[in-house]
Amino acid sequence: MRLRRPQIIVKNKEQLEGIRESGKRNIEILDTVAEKIQEGMTTEDIDHIVYETTQKLGGIPAPLNYEGFPKSVCTSVNSQVCHGIPSKDVILKSGDIINVDVSTIYKDYFSDSSRMFCIGKVSDEARKLVEVTKEAVYEGLKQVYPGNRFGTMGNAVHQYAKQYGYTVVRQIGGHGVGLEFHEEPYVSFVSKAGTGAIFEPGMVFTIEPMVNQGTDEIYIDGNNDWTVYTMDEKLSAQWEIMVAVTENGYEVMAY
Repeated sequence: MRLRRPQIIVKNKEQLEGIRESGKRNIEILDTVAEKIQEGMTTEDIDHIVYETTQKLGGIPAPLNYEGFPKSVCTSVNSQVCHGIPSKDVILKSGDIINVDVSTIYKDYFSDSSRMFCIGKVSDEARKLVEVTKEAVYEGLKQVYPGNRFGTMGNAVHQYAKQYGYTVVRQIGGHGVGLEFHEEPYVSFVSKAGTGAIFEPGMVFTIEPMVNQGTDEIYIDGNNDWTVYTMDEKLSAQWEIMVAVTENGYEVMAY
């Protein structure tokens, strides 16, 4: 039997406009979080902010009840790599770093992006990890243009993080997005240059490396089957942008 390559959806003009409008709301939700997040707040408080802002903007939080996920947003603190579940028991304190991962459905179109926030007085080491991770995303973005390959983009992200002594999580990566929450392709950030699918105008996907201070080894919390942690309990950081390939390069649709 001949195996088919996973189908990557190339969006048309109407679909791109719908995804763009969803992305605008995703940005506004994260902007609202940025205005309000502070020391002493619980991650449950962040969930309330996201839910209420999404509702006000006419959207639906994509994570809520997605495959059983119980909240409207992922809040991953310090050694949590991703998929942290908001809780009234997790109180932000000075020195914490946190990833807030927002995904929005607006008129049946999906958007997805995340940001890191530094709470209070953060160590130089933690702040550097946060900054380098964001820089790595934009190093990858430079490689997004028609004719180039996903593997080359992912490799650029990895090499940038690696030069600072950091590691990049191998088991989890980015994804196509727009008509569904998660579409093809899976986007690796430990890939080889010159490999992977070729960028075509109309492709929409996320660049979202998870960069670790120590080992790239991770584990999933057995109590909730969602939250991913670094194996050595050192810090992890992640920034996520949603990108469309254009005729001449790229458009960042959510950040």
